Amino acid sequence: MEFTKEQVLQALGNVEEPDLKKDLVTLNMIQDIHIEGNKLSFSVVLTTPACPLKALIENACRNAIGHFISKDIEVTVNMTSHVTSQKNTGVPGVKNIIAVASGKGGVGKSTVSVNLALALSKTGAKVGLIDADIYGPSIPIMFGLEGERPKATQENGKTRIEPIEKFGIKLLSIGFFTDPNQPVPWRGPMVSTAVKQLFNDADWGELDYLVVDLPPGTGDIHITVTQSFPVTGAVIVTTPQNVALADAKKGIGMFLMPAINVPIMGIVENMAYFTPEELPDNKYYIFGQGGGKRLAQQLDVPFLGEIPLIKGISDSGDAGRPIVLDEDDVMTTAFMEMARRVAQQVSICNAQKADNLNVVNN
Repeated sequence: MEFTKEQVLQALGNVEEPDLKKDLVTLNMIQDIHIEGNKLSFSVVLTTPACPLKALIENACRNAIGHFISKDIEVTVNMTSHVTSQKNTGVPGVKNIIAVASGKGGVGKSTVSVNLALALSKTGAKVGLIDADIYGPSIPIMFGLEGERPKATQENGKTRIEPIEKFGIKLLSIGFFTDPNQPVPWRGPMVSTAVKQLFNDADWGELDYLVVDLPPGTGDIHITVTQSFPVTGAVIVTTPQNVALADAKKGIGMFLMPAINVPIMGIVENMAYFTPEELPDNKYYIFGQGGGKRLAQQLDVPFLGEIPLIKGISDSGDAGRPIVLDEDDVMTTAFMEMARRVAQQVSICNAQKADNLNVVNN
């Protein structure tokens, strides 16, 4: 049978991208259409390699060709990706900045940041990680890089810092530049300058995502990062109990202030329940149950998932090999699902910002 490229585009124009609420053709996600007899091949360019709806979209494309043209066509769909970006992140080569924050300390924010960055990398994305917790940097320990120092080069009379690479991602932490046994008694202006240098003076190269592990609370560093760089969105980490939820709500309120105006990509509930290693099917809700999910519902923001409390998470962090690198661990699945949801929210945030910009320009 004979059919044309125009017929293919018309058929695929009936397939909607579930998150962006527009069809694939309008979104320019259909490329490289090739027709040879009754054989058809084309590429679907997703907005992230971590797209959790990849199989759903591919199946919808096949059904559209069969329904609107013919069931006799042999269809080959190449699912590829090109991570969306804001117009300007303020850091050359970086497409998206993801802030990971919490209202209080002790909720496992750094653990979430580290495993989120590595999980995004495992999906095929290019990822960097900044440890912006000036007073308590933990990234060097969690990556087994204590005592390491980044290399520096001179470029046009300016010093450029080379991020350290490990496990496939690029890393920078103030902990690489300070004595781990000494406190960092810096005032606000010094802190702000140091944080900006981690962004501006580093040679990050091309990155799809730059994850920023912010310190607890709502202080100078948060204001510096959000007002100096266009952050794509914030991930809020909490635990289920009320005292953590109250502080998480304040953290969300800070990002939504008009002077800051950073979208909330969702809430992660860490230490959601305890599961003993010898009884993996048992769940003990020692800090309460479902607090993060309820907070997400109250504030009408996405819920990105529950991360259980198991001994292996702290052990792997202390050993310098984060748990998401272990393919056989049940925690890897939890972090990979969380990362896919975060990547999904990045695409949605970028699409909404582009639509808002078009409305303003028109």
